[in-house]
Amino acid sequence: MYSGYLLLALSYLLGSLPFGLWIAYKVKGIDIRTVGSGNIGSTNVGRICGPFAGGVVLTMDAMKGLLPPLAGIALKLGSPWIISSALIAIIGHNFSVFLKFKGGKGISTSVGALLGVCPPVAFIAAGLFILEVLTIGWVSLGSLLGAASLPFSMAYFYPHDAYRMAFAIAACTMAFAKHLPNIRRLAAGTEPKVTLRKSSDGKS
Repeated sequence: MYSGYLLLALSYLLGSLPFGLWIAYKVKGIDIRTVGSGNIGSTNVGRICGPFAGGVVLTMDAMKGLLPPLAGIALKLGSPWIISSALIAIIGHNFSVFLKFKGGKGISTSVGALLGVCPPVAFIAAGLFILEVLTIGWVSLGSLLGAASLPFSMAYFYPHDAYRMAFAIAACTMAFAKHLPNIRRLAAGTEPKVTLRKSSDGKS
């Protein structure tokens, strides 16, 4: 049991590590919270610091969610501990002790956590996100579609698992709460889209 509590504490600390803030400072010498959308996640870092930096942040943020459940599995802890560690990693990212309990929106970390506790659900959420971004171009809407799918996918793949369902509902709720400004911009038609192709003059 002590190892379970230790895992939860370390999961929160790992989730709290603000890789986006650190990498943006390393690459551009800026506080990413003061530019663009003000978010520390991979989308804002990618827009301001370039796609490579954004990709690094995405990978590291996802690993914050993936490593805790993998550690719980390696320690042969029970399912409640493993699932709780994944959720607490997301909470750490969203409410980081290193950022006065502020943080990112938790999407990359949630994907990593989902891969650790329920891979099929992660693939469906990621697939919806990718499809929306490729066809419409709103990262926020893709994130919300992926988040909204979690309870339904969880009910399908894990119909009798109350812990995983609670995880899905909590992760979905946090994603929508963190995206409230984006939801308002989407409703107003002012939410920016990502540009995936170069225009004819060679500019993005």
